[in-house]
Amino acid sequence: MSEDPVEQPAPVVRPEVWETYGPADLSAVPVFAGGFINFGYWHGVDLDRPLSQDDRIRSEQDLYRHVLDAVSPRGGRAVEIGCGLGLGCALALDEYGPAAVTGVDIHPQQLRRAREANSPLLAARPQRLRFVLGAAESLPLADAAFDCLYSVEAVQHFPDLSAFAREAARVLRPGGRMAVAGFFSVEGVPAPQERLAGLLQTFASGLDIARPVSRLAQALTGAGFADVSADSIGPQVWPGWDRWLARLWAPGTWPRNFMAAWEQQILDYYLVTAARPEAAQGPCPAPPG
Repeated sequence: MSEDPVEQPAPVVRPEVWETYGPADLSAVPVFAGGFINFGYWHGVDLDRPLSQDDRIRSEQDLYRHVLDAVSPRGGRAVEIGCGLGLGCALALDEYGPAAVTGVDIHPQQLRRAREANSPLLAARPQRLRFVLGAAESLPLADAAFDCLYSVEAVQHFPDLSAFAREAARVLRPGGRMAVAGFFSVEGVPAPQERLAGLLQTFASGLDIARPVSRLAQALTGAGFADVSADSIGPQVWPGWDRWLARLWAPGTWPRNFMAAWEQQILDYYLVTAARPEAAQGPCPAPPG
């Protein structure tokens, strides 16, 4: 099955996403030192001492490693959904030995930055790394083209989790694996969007969408995935992220409320994994037409 992109109209980008990842360039904000644009996986980092920029970059890389460990991309064809600057794609290629990596992002400015940031790697390995414009809910990729699919801290922007799950099932071969890391509202919290909007500007603006992780798990099951699991990794994310934020933001400012939302059991961070069965089940292929 070809992994070449399938021609599609340009995806529609929500205004909040367009501004944050385009003109505002979230990757240039100091709290995202290193350009990976994630909160980090801080396991093994001593949070009782002052944190360095190296600690921060390691935490971002380690979140990718935690996700990539779950899909075992060695020797296969991998695709990242919401690749941003593509640094996670480069890490996967350098450390995990896949045959090729495709990064998909909805924002054309992010793809331009990804190609610039990874220009030496693209020149050296043109058959093994590429970046493609597309939405998570309508991937411009062929059926059964990939052995694994992963996404790191992008799922909070996906408007339609069911459509994302169907597309993930469609582009994965039978036996393929997927892993998603991101933050979700805690199960059973009433009106999570409203509660989180009162604490966090990203939810108030509509940039981040609050849903319980069970919504994604159910969507994956409905799309034909098996072995669906959702595990909290909040203890390895939130305390370190808050300690890093404390360098720039005082207590009571809205970015510090991520920690408050976790402590109040409104928000948590999860790793969601699933596998497409060897004998495909459920509505994996897209309908004709």
